Amino acid sequence: MKLKTPYYFIEEKKLLENMKKIAFIREQSGAKFVLALKCFSTWCVFDLMSKYMDGTTSSALYEAKLGYEKFGKEVHAYSVAYPKEEILELKKFADKIIFNSISQLKRFYPLVKNKNLGIRVNPKISYSHFDLADPARKNSRLGVINKKDILDNLDKINGLMFHFNCENEDADNLEQSLNYIGKNYSKMLEKVEWVSFGGGIYFTKAGYNIEKFCKILRDFSKKYNVQIYLEPGESSITMSAKLVTSVLDITHNGKNIAVIDSSTEAHMLDLLTYHTPAKMAKQKNAKYEYIVAGRTCLAGDIFGTYKFTKPLKIGDKIVFEDAAGYSMVKMNWFNGVPMPSIVVKRLNGKKELVKSFTYKDFIGNLS
Repeated sequence: MKLKTPYYFIEEKKLLENMKKIAFIREQSGAKFVLALKCFSTWCVFDLMSKYMDGTTSSALYEAKLGYEKFGKEVHAYSVAYPKEEILELKKFADKIIFNSISQLKRFYPLVKNKNLGIRVNPKISYSHFDLADPARKNSRLGVINKKDILDNLDKINGLMFHFNCENEDADNLEQSLNYIGKNYSKMLEKVEWVSFGGGIYFTKAGYNIEKFCKILRDFSKKYNVQIYLEPGESSITMSAKLVTSVLDITHNGKNIAVIDSSTEAHMLDLLTYHTPAKMAKQKNAKYEYIVAGRTCLAGDIFGTYKFTKPLKIGDKIVFEDAAGYSMVKMNWFNGVPMPSIVVKRLNGKKELVKSFTYKDFIGNLS
């Protein structure tokens, strides 16, 4: 199959490696896993993922509907703030509805009191490399801080959500955090059916102590008699996809610059948001250095600086690794740059072009 760049290339075989880790943790810990659609919503691979996960979790109505229609199994609905019309729609199909504040819980409780409800708790501790993504940052609007407010409304809820991690690859830190949560929220934990520890736990990172992770979860669940849920995004799809691009031009301004047919602003927005470079596999004996830049007019549209084994030329392919998370869900039409196609390599080795975008998609996005 001849593929036109740029395109995201998802490999089910690599995705399956993450799913098998999830299956092991589910079996050893008793925890359940719901996919965080805010990170990855590419439903062409949901048939595979749904065999190993328990459902999906969302941040707004459309994600919840996608999980319900394309993934199946449990549908967890969460939002920082719901409008009434979303609540009325969600109550038709969501298995769990989680509120971010006591005020929203009270406001909508009469409408959803027969549903399985939860409240998000801000434990005032967190693990994050970035203040922007820190759920417990100063003046955070994410979750309830006042424990008395929660205790006073325990009769309205079935579970608690503690979403307090972002790329936490430290099992020892997680153990300390769960001990803290257990100590400070024991009165609540002993009266609810389930607890979610959200996402941001990097258990698919190479070298992560999965056995210890399972024990931490198992012990917590047993101590408080609660069903634990985890909401992995990145950890579900780690290293399962690439962004394949081509060199359009090569210029020089102090350093060699390779301009490619993609864009950080339009296709890998998190790179700009968190000021991080795109990941690229290291090449042996690489000595030819280039700044790899996007094709938009944004001056800072830069993927990073990399070394190659030979001088780049027009038409050469440049491939970025670990490109599944927070990329396809954030694609946009900045500068009218075409969006990358989505290609899947199935478990049987067959490559399938599952989605391509055209000018009709561009004009249809606006009016």
